[in-house]
Amino acid sequence: MPKMSSEPHEHATACKRITVNGPTMGTRWSATVDADNTMDLAALRQDLAAAVEQVDEQMSPWKPDSDLMRLNRAPVDEWVDLPAEILEVLDGALDVHRLSAGAFDPCVGALVNAWGFGAVRDAPDAQAIRAARQPWPRRAEAGLELDRCAGRVRKRVPLQIDLCGIAKGYAVDRMATVLQQHGVRHALAALDGELRAVGTQASGVPWAVALEHPEVERRAVHGVIELEDLAVATSGDYRRYLEVGGTRLAHTMDPRDCAPVRNSVASVTVLARSCMHADAWATALLVAGPDEGLAMAQRMRLDVLFLLRRAEGLVELGLGRLGR
Repeated sequence: MPKMSSEPHEHATACKRITVNGPTMGTRWSATVDADNTMDLAALRQDLAAAVEQVDEQMSPWKPDSDLMRLNRAPVDEWVDLPAEILEVLDGALDVHRLSAGAFDPCVGALVNAWGFGAVRDAPDAQAIRAARQPWPRRAEAGLELDRCAGRVRKRVPLQIDLCGIAKGYAVDRMATVLQQHGVRHALAALDGELRAVGTQASGVPWAVALEHPEVERRAVHGVIELEDLAVATSGDYRRYLEVGGTRLAHTMDPRDCAPVRNSVASVTVLARSCMHADAWATALLVAGPDEGLAMAQRMRLDVLFLLRRAEGLVELGLGRLGR
């Protein structure tokens, strides 16, 4: 796969490398920082943890008291006051939904739960799937109305919102903001498969990020991507899934089929300035599939790498900075 690289600066800033991390969203967040001796590490860790926790408290589908679940429980046509952060994410989700022709859809919460990937059940339920497949607006913006000036949202039809395809990326962006507020110029923030670089390493060399080989049974490195003031996100079918009757069901929903995505895409990796957008577009392109997804990525001028399962083995298709 392609590798972006640059030469180190001749005079690297004298500093030490530290890593801070903590639990969140069923996984862990981390920040690798090249910092000088004046850095207040305790305060930095506290602020990073608070930023990630705020995203989880607002947008988790697993916490009954989250702002997301409050919106999901609200009656149709009732305005719900929401924090600015979740409004920003909902706005971004609807934007990618529109630009991806519905491949990314934040209104698939009922489908996620029905197929056993949500907080409601851990296996597909045929009756719940039939109910979730009832017609809803094929344009999410027709079923969800945002009033960002007033800080409120309302559902125009019965909908269950799910932000799992974008919220982790947003949390990484919040981490990057905290790092910059603390005066950090060289750092790598990470949450699961979403990462964002603040500058380079102190030496001037970009941050090296491993791209995982899409294998179910083991973890292996497929290649390396180097980041400088960029975010990267990867979506795939090989980590979170259910086995049903010998068939592996990926956790990502295809809203067009009202079912888990099934195509030849093993993983999609996207580079973007914001991790929120990288995260959402990686999900959208995974759902869109190799042909529609590649055309979509070309139209949007995205830096993207598809790993496709073919009879002859794994095949790479890259565009932009991830192209050959």
